[in-house]
Amino acid sequence: MFGIPMSELAVLAAAVAGGGIITGVMAGLFGIGGGAVIVPVLYEVFGALGVADDIRMQLCIGTSLAIIVPTTFRSYFTHRSKNLALDDVVRKWTLPAVAGVATGAAIAAVAPAAVFKMAFAIIAGVIAVKLLFGRESWRIADDLPRGPALLLFGYLVGLSSSLMGVSGGSVANMIMMLYGKPIHTAVATSAGLGVPIALVGTIGFMLAGLPHQSLMPPLSIGYVSLIGFIVMAPLSSYVAGFGATLAHKTPRRRLEVIFGLFLAAMAVRFAFAAG
Repeated sequence: MFGIPMSELAVLAAAVAGGGIITGVMAGLFGIGGGAVIVPVLYEVFGALGVADDIRMQLCIGTSLAIIVPTTFRSYFTHRSKNLALDDVVRKWTLPAVAGVATGAAIAAVAPAAVFKMAFAIIAGVIAVKLLFGRESWRIADDLPRGPALLLFGYLVGLSSSLMGVSGGSVANMIMMLYGKPIHTAVATSAGLGVPIALVGTIGFMLAGLPHQSLMPPLSIGYVSLIGFIVMAPLSSYVAGFGATLAHKTPRRRLEVIFGLFLAAMAVRFAFAAG
């Protein structure tokens, strides 16, 4: 693992840095923490470094959640300045979402890597189909439900986040759009929910990976690589504001198609990886 030529390490570092830039733009543009970009990039990087396949996917997810912590903060405050976020929804979804994240972290402590690969592929694929082929008539209702149903949605957002290594924006966006919310409002609201999800998810995956610490690469705490965090987090956080600004200048349908194509590509990638 330490015998890799410096030239190869430079290429890997450049790939991580490039992924960090793309991550930040995606975070601001779609209200996501960028995990859908980070996880595939880190999956290839950790594979090249010889990380054991048994813990590789979990390490990608935990590191992704750590990286998107600063990104979600920057994205949320940029969107909040536009006064588009549904603060009431963010408040009501926060506790159930945190419970969902905790469930995912518990699964990470015992489940094989294939579970997370398939979860990534299935969830990303469903969302991509909705974005690419969905119509305005694809609505469950004109407003979000109240009571237990709303809390359940929050839990599902958190659970899917910890299974994919994302801040929950993609799933939250889909739910809100099915309940009649414009994509720009959904994106801004998702950005706010991503903050507690990323924080709790990072801590959860650190703890979940401690029993497997001997298999981790150097400078890792559980399923979180500090090297990956240090390289990617500053870049992704810095450019998130630019992505959020771009989102407010982009037509709705174009935003949906770009996001859908991206998620479809990632779904195919991890479906093959799980096989």
